[in-house]
Parts: sequence; C-alpha cells; structure tokens
Amino acid sequence: MDTAEISKARVVSKSHDVESSWDDEFKKLVQSFPKERSWAGSNLYFYQGFWRPSLVLKAFISFQKHFQAFNSDVIVATFPKCGTTWIKALTFSTLYRNQFPWDENPLLTFGPHQLVRFFEYDLYLNNPFPDLRNVCAYQPRPFSTHAPYATLPTSIKDSGCKIVYICRNPMDMFISLWLFAAKLRDKNRESLSLGEAFDKFYHGISGHGPFFDHVLGYWKASEENPNKILFLNFEDLKEDMDSHLKIWAMFLGVPFTDDEEKQGVVEKIAKICSFENLKELEVNKKGVHTSGVPHPHFFRKGEVGDWSNYLTPFMIECLEKLIQEKLNGSGLTFKLPSKTANNIASP
Repeated sequence: MDTAEISKARVVSKSHDVESSWDDEFKKLVQSFPKERSWAGSNLYFYQGFWRPSLVLKAFISFQKHFQAFNSDVIVATFPKCGTTWIKALTFSTLYRNQFPWDENPLLTFGPHQLVRFFEYDLYLNNPFPDLRNVCAYQPRPFSTHAPYATLPTSIKDSGCKIVYICRNPMDMFISLWLFAAKLRDKNRESLSLGEAFDKFYHGISGHGPFFDHVLGYWKASEENPNKILFLNFEDLKEDMDSHLKIWAMFLGVPFTDDEEKQGVVEKIAKICSFENLKELEVNKKGVHTSGVPHPHFFRKGEVGDWSNYLTPFMIECLEKLIQEKLNGSGLTFKLPSKTANNIASP
C-alpha cells in the first residue's frame, strides 16, 4: 500500500473509530439527528441547521459548550476549501510579524494548520477540555474553525475577539472540495462522481454545509458588526493582495507603519504566504494533520476559475440560478470569471 492509500485508510479509520468511541448517551443523542453520507464516505449529522462530519461532531459540541474567548483572541473562520490554509498563513504572518526575524518565520518550519489551530479538528478532537493557555507561543491567541457563525460559542460572539472570514465563489469551492474528498475516500469505495457530488452540494449536503447558509451567516454578521468580523473574498485577494492586507492589518490592530510600507513588508508577507511558496515548502510536503489528513492534501492549485474545466453547461446554469436565488437581497457578490459566466451579484 503506497503513502496515498495509507493516508486514505487513516482518515476513514479515524472517522470510524470516533463513532465507535462515542459513549451510549452520546450515541442515543446522535440517533435523533438526520444522517447522510459525506463526500468522502463517512457520516454527516444534521445538527443545529448544518451538516457536521462525524469525525468532529463531539469535538464541535465540546468547543461550543466550553470554549471561553479572550477579548484579544483572533479567530480565522472559513467554509472548507475556501482558502483556509492561505488565510491562516497570512493572518499569522501579519499579526506576529514583529515577533520574529524574516528568515525565521515559523511558516518555514511549521504548517499553517499547526500555527493557527482548528478548534474542532485539532484542539477539541481528542480532549473535551484542552489546556489552551499555551496553545501558541505568540500573543494574542490565534484559532480557526469551520463552524457557522450562528453556532459559535456565545463567548466568541459576545467578547471583543476578532473574526477573519474568507469566502470563495461556490463553483471553484465545489470543485476543490470534490477533488479533496476523493483523496480521502476509502480505497474500497468508489469516489463520488462529479454528478453525485453536484447533487449533494445543490441540496446543501456537505461537511459544514449548506454552503450558502454558512457564507451568508458571516456576511450578515459582518454587515452588522464590521469592527468584529472582517469578511474577505478569495478572488479579491488574488487580484489585489497588498491593499487588502493593509485593511487586514488595520482590522487586527497591527497597522503597517509608513516605514514598513517603504521597506516592502506588505509585499514580503504576500510573497512568503503565496500559495505557490507555501506549497513548495518542505514542511508542507510531508506529515499528517491531527485530523488524519496528510499535509500535502491541503494544497492543490489555489486558482480562480478552474471550475470551468470541470462543470458542464447544465451544472453552470443550475449554479448560476442557485446563486441568484440564495444571494437575493443580501448585497453579497461572487466573481465568476470565465467564458460562460460573468460576475453574479445580488440584486
């Protein structure tokens, strides 16, 4: 069995082991939840309006019940495959840029997911009461989550902590998620076809989905409280990283000084955190995340518009109508550059 197959077996086994380890009381609770198969073949449970992967269901509930936020905390929130790894690297390097020399940036020796750790996929995964006092060598504490805004712990929503959220156009996100799930699927199960995955996505069935409910939850919260939630767009960052990074730093309370801008610090952060650079770092080419996912699986292309190489005209038409329906009246816009679709904006 090669490394890729071992990795698949490890992830699937981990999901199975998690359900096997649930106590009778929790199993009884979960029996009342609607259940579907995830794109990778494990179970999804519908809890509080969203589909939760079995791997992190109990961890999420522990996080939701017990986490106590500090006013200084910084939370990176995303829907899967919307640039999570990239935004973690950018947030970390911007926030702590004055706490280490450039040639000793921890990103050179640790992956982004090791530096900005997930609540549900890491910290609470194997421990319902993790010790978070020394979770990071730097202050303020950085964390990340795929949890929808409505289901975040009250302490996060009521505290002064900051949330950085990134969204991505649903067509690119869908293709990225489909290919990612195929890498994790049990070798004894056939990978989900594009059509099967599309049907699930169209009906809101994916880990942490429905996608539009997730995105709109953070969008509306950011509109109501822009000083607490910074809502970023993957495509906008790809077009103009520098200006957005300045807004980002200002939001986090660590604005770039005139001297830093003259010295090219903004450009240096953008370069070291570029998808291309991160993908080629040795630390991201080996090893396995706490959740069981091999680090290389977190890096594919990081491009805009790759969906046009996969989606059929029928799928594109369906998604265009779905986007218009879901975003209607919200003010949120998705950019979809291709030969067949222009920007789709909410009326």
